[in-house]
Amino acid sequence: MSTPPPGGLEQLSINTIRTLSIDGVQAANSGHPGAPLGMAPMGYVVWQDFLRHNPKNPHWPGRDRFVLSAGHASMLIYSLLHLTGYDMPLQELKNFRQWNSKTPGHPEFFHTPGLDATTGPLGQGAAMTVGMAMAERHLAARYNREGFEIFDNYTYSVLGDGDLQEGINHESAALAGHLGLGRLIWLHDDNRIQLDTPTEKAESEDTAARYRAYGWEVLKVEDGTNLEEIRAAIINARNNTAQPTLIQVRTIIGFGSPRAGTSKAHGEPLGAEGVAATKAALGWEYPAFTVPDEVARHMDATERGARQEQEWQDLMKRYREAHPELGREVDALLARELPADLASSLPTYEVGGKAVATRNASGEVINALAAVVPGLMGGSADLSGSTKTTIKDTEVLNADHYGGRNVYFGVREFGMAAAANGLSLYGGVRPLVGTFLVFADYLKPAFRLSAIQMQPVTYVLTHDSIGLGEDGPTHQPIDQLAMLRAVPGAHVIRPADANETATAWQMALEYEKGPTALALSRQDLPILPANPEGVRRGAYVMQDAEDAQVILIASGSEVSLALDAAAALKGSGVAARVVSMPCMEVFRQQDVGYRDSVLTPGVKRVAIEAASRGPWYEWVGLDGAVIGMDTFGASAPANVLFEKFGFSVENVAKVVKSVL
Repeated sequence: MSTPPPGGLEQLSINTIRTLSIDGVQAANSGHPGAPLGMAPMGYVVWQDFLRHNPKNPHWPGRDRFVLSAGHASMLIYSLLHLTGYDMPLQELKNFRQWNSKTPGHPEFFHTPGLDATTGPLGQGAAMTVGMAMAERHLAARYNREGFEIFDNYTYSVLGDGDLQEGINHESAALAGHLGLGRLIWLHDDNRIQLDTPTEKAESEDTAARYRAYGWEVLKVEDGTNLEEIRAAIINARNNTAQPTLIQVRTIIGFGSPRAGTSKAHGEPLGAEGVAATKAALGWEYPAFTVPDEVARHMDATERGARQEQEWQDLMKRYREAHPELGREVDALLARELPADLASSLPTYEVGGKAVATRNASGEVINALAAVVPGLMGGSADLSGSTKTTIKDTEVLNADHYGGRNVYFGVREFGMAAAANGLSLYGGVRPLVGTFLVFADYLKPAFRLSAIQMQPVTYVLTHDSIGLGEDGPTHQPIDQLAMLRAVPGAHVIRPADANETATAWQMALEYEKGPTALALSRQDLPILPANPEGVRRGAYVMQDAEDAQVILIASGSEVSLALDAAAALKGSGVAARVVSMPCMEVFRQQDVGYRDSVLTPGVKRVAIEAASRGPWYEWVGLDGAVIGMDTFGASAPANVLFEKFGFSVENVAKVVKSVL
């Protein structure tokens, strides 16, 4: 920790953060000025006295992580980034919330240098730090050696009252406490004011007692402007390596402004008169967007950050010399390298062999890949036996053994997916998470953030249709595939058999620009002719017919139905091509020549999928047809359900003839 500078300079620095924040909001005429005014002292202390970071290399692996979960207070972190030396010119603060600026309304990872996560949807920022802290402990357990603490960083998050109220906060805090993540520190901006009302009108819980019940240490700072009190709390939190820590910092929203302590300070500019009054209360006599020279020198972290990174790089160099094999493995993990011959590690399945549920094939593929991809790890929401996500011959990650590659997330789908985002953002880990496809509803907001942040998280979503049978409509996914396919940047792959499943996993690991959802069957599916290249292009001709009159397009278990229907149609004089389309998103990216070679223009098309029809009209057009689901299914054996809902050879033939 650095030696605290004189109080006058510290207060001047804090007021610089405050005034830059309200100036940015006022210039945009939109935003949230209240939180930065109250949070500025704790933000200053964390960044000035504790945070290990290098503004000139924002993503060096040895840095501490800082996530502003209360992302609406974005001008706070933009001001800190500018003052500490990141690529955040003052002009960007003046362009707050404007087109193509580095200062969007809420912090966006990959868009603004120096951010460790995209935040704004309340609760998710802090939830992702649970994954970051898990990654640090996991990699430390596997790769640290005596004298070589190459993974030893802290993870900080600043939360508002709204963050703590979100359901995901309960899921994530409980998981973090159970895992004993001692290097995780959350600072609660305890201003007791929300957008609508004081918090007392919406809650009456004892937050500190709740966190203690989860296994957290809870510390309180009664005066959020008392820097020594904040420092002492953070030091205590850092010294507790057995528990995560919640520091409740009592602050005043809109500190110094005419709206201080009221909901009016939350989400609208102070106005010119309000800004002037606030600056007068702070004793600030500078023009808008001014950084006093002494503050600029004091808060510039470039020299300190370069030194901290160099110390870590020197440690890594000695580590590679002392442990060359481990060094190569760590370098490969951090560089996200995959084996050059990844496909050769995949299991293969012979046509005519025993039918295999794609969830079971996925389990076999996971274990084959785990042997050659050491960063692969994850788990399921209390469904590992059903989703087949267990990595064999390794332990479960827990407070006594962080090196395990399996995680018991409990029935916490949202918290699980948010933690996976944090695992991925940390680096060195390739997370997989599993649940039933129907429960994608519970994790969808985190899946969306996987896509926004371009994080390659693999979602193993099994029991993918009415084919799960007797559990009935509550467990039979109908609208979930359409929901996931609507997320920009995400890949949704529904493989037709075990061979397609193996290739789908390869695609998931190789896709670096977003998440992949694997929709997998509970029921056994026959082994079909393998065409890895076709799968990798999103769709391909599985079975052709001379002078085809109709193209049957299907995914998953319905591909086999399409093949049976084509045979029946041939017997009645109708030539049908069968196309397997495991991934619409990838097929859409192919050149028009390839797309036309698969879906020949002018030939009528019928799509078959036991899910919502909507996405398929892109491929069949207005003169085609879709055999899909318009209801929520029913409780009965799978074969009965497919028959009753029209997924039969007879009905496919009937629909084809009606289209022709």
